[in-house]
Amino acid sequence: MGFDYNEAFSRNIGWVTEEEQIKLKNAKVAIGGLGGVGGDHAIVLARLGIGHFHISDMDAYDYVNFNRQAGANVNTVGKDKSLVMEETLTSINPSGSLKNFPSGISEDNLDEFLDGVDLYVDSLDIFKVDIRRKVFQACYDKGIPAISAAPMGMGTAMMCFLPNKMSFEEYFCLDGVDFEEQILRFVVGMSPSMLQRHYLVKKASVNFTEKDSKVPSTCMGISLAAGVLCTNALKILLGRGDVIHAPQGLHFDAYLNKLVKTNRPGGNKHWKQRFMCWYLKRLLAKGDD
Repeated sequence: MGFDYNEAFSRNIGWVTEEEQIKLKNAKVAIGGLGGVGGDHAIVLARLGIGHFHISDMDAYDYVNFNRQAGANVNTVGKDKSLVMEETLTSINPSGSLKNFPSGISEDNLDEFLDGVDLYVDSLDIFKVDIRRKVFQACYDKGIPAISAAPMGMGTAMMCFLPNKMSFEEYFCLDGVDFEEQILRFVVGMSPSMLQRHYLVKKASVNFTEKDSKVPSTCMGISLAAGVLCTNALKILLGRGDVIHAPQGLHFDAYLNKLVKTNRPGGNKHWKQRFMCWYLKRLLAKGDD
């Protein structure tokens, strides 16, 4: 018995209509980064029945990825993440289409990466500030919704940027500051409530001063991020009701059993955000004290 799209995704029906499932089949989603959250996002969206993908990642799997990345196992160590995920996604839905950008996203291929895309899912590495800014700006200029959900400890924080609403740059305010400050502003902007700070047991494990530093992450945070992001992706693609968008954000922490909705008019210019940046610097400077 051969692959049949309607049969493969029939268990979605009830939560979506047959007509909505066809919309998902015809939708095209671009995913930047296929490591921690990106791999889970891609697989959940594929199982949702999204028919067309543009994907990108320039890294290969290593043992350090085993604690959280969907495609990481002893059989994929040393293999390109984009190629492994390409095989995974096309195996879930062989009737769809997929375009792989294995050398990463750059200014040279950004227009091609976003060509015909209905939604951009941001899952680039936290330290890829320059290209993240360029992708979000291109989405804003092209009228493409862009969404990001970061694993924060054992929870997730989501930010969404919709056409003709507050932009990534207006919210995060990254112009004119050094690299470390950009990372701090991105983390605080993604997670205004900083719920995860209450149970970080080894502060020295978090280092924002060096590019490509390793920051702690859990598989629970990854899975929660995928659930929250992909649910809102569904709402965007199907035009189902309101979606929380900048300057508003959402943070759910399963460890603390807390859900917080935030609103920061002015983004990181808001006094609460400026205070939280100062607080985070002070917290991390204490090391393991």
